[in-house]
Amino acid sequence: MLSGPHEAGCPVFPASNALNADISRAPVDAGSAAYVASIGLGGHLHPDFGTNPGYGIPYTVVASRQPKVPIRFTEYGAESDPGPYPVPPGAPVEGAGEAGDRHVLVLQRGSCRLYELYSASRSGQGWEAGSGAVFNLRGNALRPAGWTSADAAGLPILPLLVRYPEVRGGRIDHALRVTVQRTQRAYISPARHLASSSSDPSLPPMGLRLRLKAGFNLAGFRGQTLVILRALKRYGLIVADNGSSWYITGAPDPRWNDADLHQLGSVPGSAFEAVRTGPIVHGR
Repeated sequence: MLSGPHEAGCPVFPASNALNADISRAPVDAGSAAYVASIGLGGHLHPDFGTNPGYGIPYTVVASRQPKVPIRFTEYGAESDPGPYPVPPGAPVEGAGEAGDRHVLVLQRGSCRLYELYSASRSGQGWEAGSGAVFNLRGNALRPAGWTSADAAGLPILPLLVRYPEVRGGRIDHALRVTVQRTQRAYISPARHLASSSSDPSLPPMGLRLRLKAGFNLAGFRGQTLVILRALKRYGLIVADNGSSWYITGAPDPRWNDADLHQLGSVPGSAFEAVRTGPIVHGR
């Protein structure tokens, strides 16, 4: 059995976790054609990460003794895991401090706990955030049904990022985070939350898995992009937030080859199919 992905000496969830599930043989969803058409058949993949620290979602790894600081929640406190969190004062903020979702992701060594914040900024001796979630990376526990996380789908963020160390090693063993412009008022586990008022069944629910078709020819692709595309045939994309369609989220890193990653832009939406991984939970 595969040991599953790892980061900083920690498992990034067990190999049995749904986010690490091989979906290469999963059945095609009956709504696949409608879902992909709504996302955009003529759209193309876009790497929402690269060498520029202003693109992608950064993360930081801290020691087991990193001091914990207070967190004040400003939007979704009732659906957030209470602080304190071991977030250092200089933790990188998504967007390099510019306006936006301003995610902050912290992986703690030893405890293998993942702490994630949405709309985060420094506040006194700690931080304030719109929402926050804590994940035990050694287990498979989900958020409570209906709860958000630091992401709209109620999913963790770091485990779904394209991360340079994995690509350098030649293998990604997990699904990758993707945004789409419109979703329906529904989700599929392990997603736990929705972010739409639309009941249009042709729109993808949060947590939908999208697989690069087995017949899509990878000849001509090279380097970092080839590693990513192989993962999309085996583990696929998972709809995690509303945003620009077909944007794959990764962590910024000065070692990325931006010219290499540009190859992703030649992969059309029509090369994907939605697969069935579980029942749809509709919002009330």
